[in-house]
Amino acid sequence: MAELPPIAEAARRHDPDRFLCTLFAPPAKREAQWVLIAFNHEIARAREAATNPMAALIRLQWWRDAVEEARSGAPVRKHEVAEPLAAAIRAGALDPDDLLGMIDAREAETEEEMPSRGALLAYLRGTAGGYAVTSGRALGASPDSLPALQSLGAAYGMAGLLRSIPAMAMRGRSLLPADMLAERGLTPADAARDPRQKGIAAVAQALAAEGLGLLPPRRPGGAAALPGVLARRDLTRMARSGFDPAEPPRPRGLGDRLAMFWAGLRG
Repeated sequence: MAELPPIAEAARRHDPDRFLCTLFAPPAKREAQWVLIAFNHEIARAREAATNPMAALIRLQWWRDAVEEARSGAPVRKHEVAEPLAAAIRAGALDPDDLLGMIDAREAETEEEMPSRGALLAYLRGTAGGYAVTSGRALGASPDSLPALQSLGAAYGMAGLLRSIPAMAMRGRSLLPADMLAERGLTPADAARDPRQKGIAAVAQALAAEGLGLLPPRRPGGAAALPGVLARRDLTRMARSGFDPAEPPRPRGLGDRLAMFWAGLRG
């Protein structure tokens, strides 16, 4: 197997699900998809890598400035992702407005808690949904397919959020909606402290069902829509009684990979 370019290797390491989807994109457009994955990883880890919310906002502003500078033709920042990102923007392969929208949506992660179910859905539509729209636009998706891609991306983001509950708890955080937790006598701090507490599984199952409802009746075609295959499989498992949100997620199995390969081959 040929050695991958550095940006592709970074995409595969940080986001193997979406990297696998890029293999079904036209070869000439894969590099921009890898850049998008790497960029998304950088802004997604802004809060995790920062010591406090203000530091996270500064990291997000750094990326906002990098996008604007790439659009304006200013000198490119020396960074392993900022440099290929600038090249993709200047080549017209990635839309800077879409990228800025993804950054803006990440600011919700700097808050102490996710206040409501509605706030969570808005966050998912802007983050994972924004990624799906940006990816689809870069691959030539028709404008009328973008709303479906955004909903599909939000569903994938919901599955990812639920899969991350144990890892978030280890960092003392929770993005489960405060209003849904309050209905069960819990707070986000309770969920962060111990996701095994009674009531948290019910919240997670309800959110999984909500995520399934985000999936469009007809999945759009193209590589940008392939994460929806994994979202449906993940959320279906999570919506069942017996789902334990405190258990670390299982690694991707053969069934998941075959389902996505089959969907990719069918276009």
